[in-house]
Amino acid sequence: MHQSGFVNIVGKPNVGKSTLMNALLGQELSMVNPKAQTTRHRIKGILNDEHYQIVFSDTPGIMKPAYKLHHKMLAAVEETFTDADVVIYVTEVNDRKIEEDLKVKLTVLSVPLYVIINKIDTAEQSVVEEAVEFWKETLKPKVILPISALHNFSVDNIVTELLKDIPEGPAYFDKDEAVSDRNMRFFTAEIVRERILSLYQQEIPYSVEVVVTSYKEDETIDRISVVIYCARETQKAILIGHQGKAIKKLGMESRKKLETVLEKQVFIELTVKVADDWRDNDNMLKRFGYEI
Repeated sequence: MHQSGFVNIVGKPNVGKSTLMNALLGQELSMVNPKAQTTRHRIKGILNDEHYQIVFSDTPGIMKPAYKLHHKMLAAVEETFTDADVVIYVTEVNDRKIEEDLKVKLTVLSVPLYVIINKIDTAEQSVVEEAVEFWKETLKPKVILPISALHNFSVDNIVTELLKDIPEGPAYFDKDEAVSDRNMRFFTAEIVRERILSLYQQEIPYSVEVVVTSYKEDETIDRISVVIYCARETQKAILIGHQGKAIKKLGMESRKKLETVLEKQVFIELTVKVADDWRDNDNMLKRFGYEI
């Protein structure tokens, strides 16, 4: 018997969805950062075994939209309610709130719902028990599991439960090659954006989009050109920094991360351009891949 299935992971920002998917896969695939809006696109990660293939989908955090960008991100979340074999709702141990419309969507699913209570390493056992009872009563999921994705505690139990609900069938992706449905261009842009989230403050990380314009692979070195789009000229100045020091640091840290991932030398060139209010521009959003 061979099993194959799609498992979609949803939840509010900062609940550890990306950390959970990385823990499930045993490698860093989804971007992890304590700031909100870390995940903007739906990213599929593929867990392979001799007897099964589980395709996990990490989605943007569920939030109140302020820009057309956010509406596009939420549209990606909406897809997860219709094309999964199992839906995982991730919350954290101290959270007891859920919007009514999301509650309705989760309670009328035609597929099994799992509630994963993350970050239990930050709370007393009594608080964990309270959280379990709250979500049992609120969403009535088929499975509810308290875990710590950061410390990889009880994460294996999720896969054990999923194998009870994943249908039989052939693998969707080549087991010898597939780790994700995304290519290295995509992950390069994500790595640069993650470094921006770490190095810059306030509005800057949320006002930029990263596009890989050229990616040339040689045997010993990859040569990459990247354009960072921002919403205003003042943001461009901040990204570049005094005498170009900020952009140089960003390039250096992005290169180091890429060389670790690729296990080869990398040359990366960063350029900053202004795309006025791109987060509310349909044409720009489509160009950046926010097409639903």
